[in-house]
Amino acid sequence: MQWYDLGHRHSDIRYVTPAERHDGRDRDILSECHALHLQACDRHPGRWAGTTRNWSWIERVSSNPEKDFTVNAGSAVGAHETERSAA
Repeated sequence: MQWYDLGHRHSDIRYVTPAERHDGRDRDILSECHALHLQACDRHPGRWAGTTRNWSWIERVSSNPEKDFTVNAGSAVGAHETERSAA
């Protein structure tokens, strides 16, 4: 479990670890990675033919998005639908 939280970089959270995300360090890490990537692109533009990795911060993260639902008036409604209707 320690490796998963501290060492495993998840593609769904832009290749930061769960611990980095939980501690709030992911924004800074993603910003630094983006800056480093831009420098690399400037130095060696021939290495990248098109768009590259998205380094933007993800606001909402879910461990099991396919299971994130609530029961509303007898029907299952996705969590994003519930939030949208509450606004």
